[in-house]
Amino acid sequence: MPAHASPIIRSNAMDLAPALSIGPLLLPIEGRGEDLTYRVTAPAEGDNLPIILFSHGNGQSLYTYGPLVNYWASNGFVVINPTHLDSRMIALTTDDPRRLQLWRHREQDILALLDNLDAIEAAAPFIKSRIDRNRIAVAGHSWGAQTASMFLGATHPDPDNGSTVSLRDERVKAGALFAVPGTGGDNLSEFAAQNFPFMHPDFSELEISTLVVAGDNDNGAMTVRGPDWWREAYDLSPGAKALFEVRGGEHSLGGIPNYEARETTDEDPARVAAVQSLSTAFLLSTLSGSDAAWRSAVSDVTSAAVSQGTIEEK
Repeated sequence: MPAHASPIIRSNAMDLAPALSIGPLLLPIEGRGEDLTYRVTAPAEGDNLPIILFSHGNGQSLYTYGPLVNYWASNGFVVINPTHLDSRMIALTTDDPRRLQLWRHREQDILALLDNLDAIEAAAPFIKSRIDRNRIAVAGHSWGAQTASMFLGATHPDPDNGSTVSLRDERVKAGALFAVPGTGGDNLSEFAAQNFPFMHPDFSELEISTLVVAGDNDNGAMTVRGPDWWREAYDLSPGAKALFEVRGGEHSLGGIPNYEARETTDEDPARVAAVQSLSTAFLLSTLSGSDAAWRSAVSDVTSAAVSQGTIEEK
């Protein structure tokens, strides 16, 4: 992969580059029951743009995660975010047979986006011939982070037959996992064990360079363990090269799903700004082959007058 110059990360709202967004766009997927809807957001100018495929958390949609999506696009990324079948916008009935396979449909949604970049360019003409298909990252929040982790090398058992589900994809060169669930078994709450039978990830083969972001006050309902459960993807995988443990961060990490959203219990613009800066820098550095952007962002966060968290690297 050729080296790319590391751009200066734009962080001041007044300096952010203009971005364009189009959606909902439709992508047919056989066996899904309905077309995949997705949105494309990209800088108004620039070529050879890296790509982020973003998987949303449970119940969310292509319209959420503006604090991340818009920031990434203003810093030079093309961001593609789908609406998975668990979205509240789709509102599957309780007896819909697809409910038992939501995890599988999520993973197939991301794979379909990877496989259909030509169709995506045609549907969003403002990115045509502007994307760099050699620089693709995946990212996600909560359940979406688990979905994204599969393309970085994580695996999990198929609850239908016990076989190992593996989707590592050589087209994916980097990842960012926000509040990614940890290992299963006795770590799961009764609620999680009953509703997410696939949630027994194995991170031992997650080898693609990844940033993990976890809140040190994330006491989400998925686990009986507490906040340390949400950092396991970093602790247990060879590819997770950095961990940002957000001080005081709860499951929404200050508001990455959107400010004033009901899921945001710890709204804090400074907390979100640190997550924006570090995730952008990590992905830019990993995809460019130069760590200049990452080192600069780490210095900014660690030297700030008010600390937003701690950074570990390996």
